[in-house]
Amino acid sequence: MYLLLCILYLCQVIQAVPIIYDRSEALTLLSVDHRTLWDIVSTCMLTLFACIYSSLHPNVPSPHDTLLSILRQRACMMAIALVCPDVIVAWALRQWFWARHTHSFFALMGGFMLYVDGKPYRILLPDKLHSLIRDGFIDAPALTARQIHDRSKGNVISKGLVIFQGSWFVLQLLSRAIYHLEITHIEVATLAFSILNFFTYGLWWNKPLNVQCPHPVYWKSTKSNLEISFPRYVCTLVIFTAADCAPHSVSEDDNPLVSSEVVVLFMIDSYLRMLGADTMSPEELQAPMFDAFNGIRLNPWESNVLTFVGFTLATVFSGIHCAASFHAFPTYLEQVLWCTSAFIALCTPLLGFTVASVLFRSGIEQIGSESVKFTIFMRACIGLYHIARNFLLILMFTTLRDLPSSAYKAVSWSSVVPHL
Repeated sequence: MYLLLCILYLCQVIQAVPIIYDRSEALTLLSVDHRTLWDIVSTCMLTLFACIYSSLHPNVPSPHDTLLSILRQRACMMAIALVCPDVIVAWALRQWFWARHTHSFFALMGGFMLYVDGKPYRILLPDKLHSLIRDGFIDAPALTARQIHDRSKGNVISKGLVIFQGSWFVLQLLSRAIYHLEITHIEVATLAFSILNFFTYGLWWNKPLNVQCPHPVYWKSTKSNLEISFPRYVCTLVIFTAADCAPHSVSEDDNPLVSSEVVVLFMIDSYLRMLGADTMSPEELQAPMFDAFNGIRLNPWESNVLTFVGFTLATVFSGIHCAASFHAFPTYLEQVLWCTSAFIALCTPLLGFTVASVLFRSGIEQIGSESVKFTIFMRACIGLYHIARNFLLILMFTTLRDLPSSAYKAVSWSSVVPHL
């Protein structure tokens, strides 16, 4: 309701202002407020914090994890969300597709733990949970949707406040663009994060937030030895064939063609491993930080939608940074660095995906010496992307030292709308 009132009020203000083309005349006719550098930075930092912390919905931690290890995992996720936010959106979209098959995010995030002799034995991801219930080794968990949501630390109010803050920030920048007021580079970068955050929150709206303990599921078989086959899933930087990227329980004949989903997962895993984060390898007592091939493979059309939406959002994110290349910069060198970094961040994921797709779909089983060249190429693309993203993060702060005078002006309508 507040957001609707803001839009209606903004429309009235726009209609009340005559169409003029002189910027100085526009600023004279309009009643504007003044803002300080602290106002700019604090608003952007609060919105960024909402995008890289409040919107994250981590999986259930291991029963043996300490508070320090949980905080370390959360810090790792925040760093990834800051440097590569499109990875978080792809993760959320993939879990949303999976939840359509399993009818619950709770199983995907490691919410069910198999107990044997009163001790935690293994996390049960959707495929294994269904097969054990079907074979009669365990009883179906007596856990209702209401009980699952009761474990969540988030609700409509808390999530709505984050969405409202992001919406308020977008409307604020929209009003500045309409009245031709200077928009700083830190505001442009925050706008890009906010747009991706809307998609992340929408996809994870029904996912429980910050669940700390899995639901116990007890082994009831009369067999003396517990013999459960858990398939091993891998996807590392040195994999080059379709069969290597598939679960080891699937034969090569069953997976003759690599889907775009596999290529995207390969690129994400390669990027995170270069940063020193092994986030896709499965563990016994905890679901991996980012889902790889944990029991459910997307349908072909879902895989294509995941790839298309993921790259579209990544292009929008980098495209917003490219649009800021025409804004005022303190020095010419900073403008060149910003333009170059934004262009590299825009092109390298698409280039890497194209080359990897051609290679994986070629059906070559032994690449030989070409594998070394491909590894060097992929590392170069990933390294360039990482350097470019870090340059953009640095430049959005360094450009604050010399802002145009219009950057300190604020549209007066924004002062009557309650916000954080």
